[in-house]
Amino acid sequence: MALATRDELYAALDRYLDALLAHDPGPLDWTSDALTTENNVALEPGDGLWNTITARGPYDLRFADEVTGQVALFTTVTETRDTSGACIRIGLRGDAIAEVETIVVRQADEALVFPDPKFERKPVMETPVPESERCSRAEMIALADGYFSTLEKNDGSIHTTFHPTCNRIENGVQTTNNPDFFVPVAGLPCEEQLRLGNYRYDDRLRARRFPLVDEERGIVFAHGFIDHCGTLGEYELTDGTRVSSPIRRPHTFYLSEAFKIRSGAIEQIEANFITVPYHMPSPWDAR
Repeated sequence: MALATRDELYAALDRYLDALLAHDPGPLDWTSDALTTENNVALEPGDGLWNTITARGPYDLRFADEVTGQVALFTTVTETRDTSGACIRIGLRGDAIAEVETIVVRQADEALVFPDPKFERKPVMETPVPESERCSRAEMIALADGYFSTLEKNDGSIHTTFHPTCNRIENGVQTTNNPDFFVPVAGLPCEEQLRLGNYRYDDRLRARRFPLVDEERGIVFAHGFIDHCGTLGEYELTDGTRVSSPIRRPHTFYLSEAFKIRSGAIEQIEANFITVPYHMPSPWDAR
């Protein structure tokens, strides 16, 4: 079977978006065993966002993996009154849709609200990586997985490599080098936040998946969960500062996250995540 080209994968994504906005999955070609999820719950095509979407915003950060037949998109969706950040990943088998994994960050449903999200074009994420600065697929996945390992029980050890200008965007808000964000650590760069051990309360980074690697754009796209046991109270950063954990209850985030890799380092991170039941399993575990 011939591999899909980038243009073909983007065309498949656009057909899906057109059908979504028309509230009609019928015109699309689906495999007999297609799995579709929204916010980590398996739904039939036509349920959930299919019923309620009224518009899609102009934000369109897309990338594709011609080897695995995967395409993904960060965008925004409107459901009557509310506009939410969203991420959609589609896996093709031939011309048919075999997988759709969607996150919709409905802040009206979230306890942790990110103020004034801005979904704007990011040239760093969109620009192709020169061949001389590209890494192998395995190296790219290792850097992204190393980021998750750095977050897990974050004690200041670094298990990945950051570009000096690295920034992170979460749910439409920059949470690095941003002193105006309500969490003080957000004023620091990517690596400095982690070298201080700020995120020690991230107990588990589990069910990590890396279904899409866009070598030309230098993007690794990942899914997973961050579990918080809620037992950590006060703790000491690596510089001796005493801080308190912001999460003192069993809690889990489910995430979609894109890592821009250039010259063997993470240059930028874009993430959408939501709160789900603690230790929630994934319909994708057995896929």
